[in-house]
Amino acid sequence: MGLYERYLALRIRRHDGDLPDHVALVITERDLLERGAYETLTDFFAWAFEYATRVTVYVSVLDGAAVPALRRELETIDAPREVAVRGPDDRTQADAPIRIGIGLGGKHEFTSAVRTLAERVEAGELDPEAIDDERVEEHLVFPSEPDLVIKTGAERLSDFMIWQSVYSELYFTDVNWRDFRKRDFLRAVREYCNRSRRYGR
Repeated sequence: MGLYERYLALRIRRHDGDLPDHVALVITERDLLERGAYETLTDFFAWAFEYATRVTVYVSVLDGAAVPALRRELETIDAPREVAVRGPDDRTQADAPIRIGIGLGGKHEFTSAVRTLAERVEAGELDPEAIDDERVEEHLVFPSEPDLVIKTGAERLSDFMIWQSVYSELYFTDVNWRDFRKRDFLRAVREYCNRSRRYGR
Protein backbone atom coordinates (compact mmCIF):
# COMPACT_ATOMS: atom_id res chain seq x y z
CA MET A 1 0.00 0.00 0.00
CA GLY A 2 1.32 3.40 -0.97
CA LEU A 3 1.90 6.26 1.46
CA TYR A 4 -1.27 8.13 0.43
CA GLU A 5 -3.36 4.98 0.76
CA ARG A 6 -1.97 4.37 4.23
CA TYR A 7 -2.86 7.96 5.11
CA LEU A 8 -6.46 7.49 3.90
CA ALA A 9 -6.81 4.18 5.74
CA LEU A 10 -5.55 5.83 8.93
CA ARG A 11 -8.04 8.69 8.56
CA ILE A 12 -10.84 6.15 8.17
CA ARG A 13 -9.74 4.15 11.23
CA ARG A 14 -9.63 7.29 13.37
CA HIS A 15 -13.03 8.53 12.20
CA ASP A 16 -15.95 8.41 14.61
CA GLY A 17 -18.48 7.68 11.85
CA ASP A 18 -19.86 4.26 11.00
CA LEU A 19 -18.27 2.27 8.20
CA PRO A 20 -20.36 0.98 5.29
CA ASP A 21 -21.39 -2.62 5.96
CA HIS A 22 -22.81 -3.12 2.46
CA VAL A 23 -20.95 -1.59 -0.50
CA ALA A 24 -22.37 -1.51 -4.01
CA LEU A 25 -20.51 -0.79 -7.24
CA VAL A 26 -21.97 0.28 -10.60
CA ILE A 27 -19.88 -0.38 -13.72
CA THR A 28 -20.64 -1.05 -17.38
CA GLU A 29 -20.13 -3.94 -19.77
CA ARG A 30 -17.58 -1.78 -21.61
CA ASP A 31 -15.60 -1.41 -18.39
CA LEU A 32 -15.23 -5.19 -18.26
CA LEU A 33 -13.83 -5.26 -21.80
CA GLU A 34 -10.82 -3.21 -20.69
CA ARG A 35 -7.54 -5.02 -20.07
CA GLY A 36 -7.18 -5.96 -16.41
CA ALA A 37 -10.85 -5.21 -15.60
CA TYR A 38 -11.50 -8.52 -13.85
CA GLU A 39 -8.29 -8.26 -11.86
CA THR A 40 -9.42 -4.81 -10.67
CA LEU A 41 -12.78 -6.29 -9.69
CA THR A 42 -11.02 -9.00 -7.67
CA ASP A 43 -8.94 -6.30 -5.97
CA PHE A 44 -12.09 -4.28 -5.30
CA PHE A 45 -13.61 -7.22 -3.42
CA ALA A 46 -10.50 -7.47 -1.24
CA TRP A 47 -10.58 -3.72 -0.50
CA ALA A 48 -14.30 -3.74 0.28
CA PHE A 49 -14.12 -6.69 2.68
CA GLU A 50 -11.63 -4.79 4.80
CA TYR A 51 -14.67 -2.75 5.89
CA ALA A 52 -17.88 -4.39 4.67
CA THR A 53 -19.52 -7.79 5.01
CA ARG A 54 -21.48 -7.64 1.75
CA VAL A 55 -20.69 -6.38 -1.76
CA THR A 56 -23.10 -5.95 -4.64
CA VAL A 57 -21.95 -5.22 -8.18
CA TYR A 58 -24.26 -4.07 -10.95
CA VAL A 59 -23.00 -4.33 -14.52
CA SER A 60 -24.98 -1.99 -16.75
CA VAL A 61 -25.51 -3.65 -20.14
CA LEU A 62 -26.57 -2.00 -23.41
CA ASP A 63 -26.33 -5.12 -25.56
CA GLY A 64 -28.36 -8.00 -24.12
CA ALA A 65 -26.43 -10.44 -26.29
CA ALA A 66 -23.37 -9.77 -24.11
CA VAL A 67 -25.03 -11.11 -20.95
CA PRO A 68 -24.22 -14.86 -21.35
CA ALA A 69 -20.50 -14.23 -21.95
CA LEU A 70 -20.28 -11.76 -19.06
CA ARG A 71 -22.07 -14.20 -16.81
CA ARG A 72 -19.65 -17.01 -17.63
CA GLU A 73 -16.68 -14.77 -16.86
CA LEU A 74 -18.14 -13.44 -13.62
CA GLU A 75 -19.19 -16.86 -12.34
CA THR A 76 -15.56 -17.99 -12.50
CA ILE A 77 -13.97 -14.84 -11.09
CA ASP A 78 -11.37 -15.33 -8.37
CA ALA A 79 -13.25 -13.81 -5.43
CA PRO A 80 -12.54 -13.91 -1.67
CA ARG A 81 -16.15 -14.88 -0.83
CA GLU A 82 -19.03 -16.82 -2.33
CA VAL A 83 -20.44 -15.16 -5.47
CA ALA A 84 -24.04 -15.20 -6.74
CA VAL A 85 -24.56 -13.92 -10.29
CA ARG A 86 -28.01 -12.94 -11.58
CA GLY A 87 -29.16 -11.86 -15.03
CA PRO A 88 -32.26 -10.06 -16.33
CA ASP A 89 -34.38 -13.22 -16.44
CA ASP A 90 -33.61 -14.40 -12.90
CA ARG A 91 -36.38 -14.02 -10.34
CA THR A 92 -34.83 -15.88 -7.42
CA GLN A 93 -33.11 -14.03 -4.60
CA ALA A 94 -29.34 -13.99 -4.41
CA ASP A 95 -28.05 -14.35 -0.86
CA ALA A 96 -24.26 -14.45 -0.90
CA PRO A 97 -21.54 -12.13 0.41
CA ILE A 98 -20.84 -11.06 -3.20
CA ARG A 99 -23.82 -10.53 -5.47
CA ILE A 100 -23.47 -9.53 -9.11
CA GLY A 101 -26.32 -8.39 -11.34
CA ILE A 102 -25.79 -8.22 -15.09
CA GLY A 103 -28.25 -5.91 -16.85
CA LEU A 104 -30.66 -6.47 -13.97
CA GLY A 105 -32.29 -3.06 -14.04
CA GLY A 106 -34.17 -1.77 -11.03
CA LYS A 107 -37.39 -1.26 -12.99
CA HIS A 108 -37.21 -4.82 -14.31
CA GLU A 109 -36.49 -6.22 -10.84
CA PHE A 110 -39.36 -4.27 -9.23
CA THR A 111 -41.80 -5.18 -12.00
CA SER A 112 -40.88 -8.86 -11.61
CA ALA A 113 -41.51 -8.65 -7.85
CA VAL A 114 -44.93 -7.04 -8.40
CA ARG A 115 -45.83 -9.67 -11.03
CA THR A 116 -44.93 -12.47 -8.62
CA LEU A 117 -47.08 -10.92 -5.89
CA ALA A 118 -49.97 -10.51 -8.34
CA GLU A 119 -49.67 -14.18 -9.33
CA ARG A 120 -49.83 -15.21 -5.67
CA VAL A 121 -52.92 -13.05 -5.11
CA GLU A 122 -54.61 -14.54 -8.17
CA ALA A 123 -53.80 -18.07 -6.95
CA GLY A 124 -55.38 -17.27 -3.58
CA GLU A 125 -52.08 -17.65 -1.74
CA LEU A 126 -51.86 -14.02 -0.64
CA ASP A 127 -54.34 -11.44 0.60
CA PRO A 128 -53.84 -8.08 -1.20
CA GLU A 129 -54.09 -6.36 2.20
CA ALA A 130 -51.01 -8.30 3.32
CA ILE A 131 -48.79 -6.68 0.67
CA ASP A 132 -46.44 -4.20 2.34
CA ASP A 133 -42.79 -3.11 2.06
CA GLU A 134 -41.51 -6.35 3.55
CA ARG A 135 -43.53 -8.47 1.12
CA VAL A 136 -42.13 -6.57 -1.84
CA GLU A 137 -38.58 -6.91 -0.53
CA GLU A 138 -39.06 -10.66 -0.15
CA HIS A 139 -39.45 -10.87 -3.92
CA LEU A 140 -36.54 -8.66 -4.99
CA VAL A 141 -33.47 -10.39 -6.39
CA PHE A 142 -31.20 -8.19 -4.25
CA PRO A 143 -33.29 -7.40 -1.15
CA SER A 144 -30.81 -5.75 1.20
CA GLU A 145 -30.02 -2.03 1.08
CA PRO A 146 -26.46 -0.88 0.33
CA ASP A 147 -24.97 1.73 2.65
CA LEU A 148 -22.64 3.08 -0.01
CA VAL A 149 -23.07 3.01 -3.81
CA ILE A 150 -19.99 3.81 -5.90
CA LYS A 151 -20.45 4.82 -9.53
CA THR A 152 -17.35 5.13 -11.70
CA GLY A 153 -16.88 7.20 -14.82
CA ALA A 154 -19.85 9.58 -14.68
CA GLU A 155 -22.14 11.51 -12.37
CA ARG A 156 -25.31 9.63 -13.10
CA LEU A 157 -26.85 6.54 -11.59
CA SER A 158 -27.92 3.66 -13.79
CA ASP A 159 -31.26 1.90 -13.50
CA PHE A 160 -30.01 -0.05 -10.52
CA MET A 161 -31.51 -1.16 -7.20
CA ILE A 162 -34.18 1.56 -7.33
CA TRP A 163 -35.99 0.25 -4.26
CA GLN A 164 -32.93 -0.71 -2.24
CA SER A 165 -30.75 2.37 -2.75
CA VAL A 166 -33.33 5.03 -1.86
CA TYR A 167 -31.49 5.83 1.40
CA SER A 168 -27.99 4.84 0.27
CA GLU A 169 -25.10 7.27 0.18
CA LEU A 170 -24.10 7.80 -3.46
CA TYR A 171 -20.50 8.42 -4.41
CA PHE A 172 -19.65 9.44 -7.98
CA THR A 173 -16.10 9.48 -9.26
CA ASP A 174 -14.91 10.62 -12.68
CA VAL A 175 -12.21 7.96 -12.51
CA ASN A 176 -12.94 5.28 -15.12
CA TRP A 177 -12.97 1.65 -14.04
CA ARG A 178 -9.73 0.88 -15.89
CA ASP A 179 -7.97 3.48 -13.72
CA PHE A 180 -9.76 2.74 -10.44
CA ARG A 181 -7.33 2.06 -7.60
CA LYS A 182 -7.48 1.39 -3.89
CA ARG A 183 -7.00 5.10 -3.16
CA ASP A 184 -10.21 5.80 -5.08
CA PHE A 185 -12.09 3.24 -3.03
CA LEU A 186 -10.68 4.63 0.21
CA ARG A 187 -11.76 8.14 -0.81
CA ALA A 188 -15.30 6.82 -1.22
CA VAL A 189 -15.24 5.21 2.24
CA ARG A 190 -13.81 8.37 3.80
CA GLU A 191 -16.53 10.46 2.15
CA TYR A 192 -19.14 8.04 3.48
CA CYS A 193 -17.76 8.41 7.01
CA ASN A 194 -17.91 12.20 6.71
CA ARG A 195 -21.56 12.28 5.75
CA SER A 196 -24.47 12.51 8.16
CA ARG A 197 -26.98 9.92 7.01
CA ARG A 198 -30.61 11.12 7.09
CA TYR A 199 -32.49 8.06 5.77
CA GLY A 200 -34.99 10.30 4.02
CA ARG A 201 -35.58 12.57 7.02
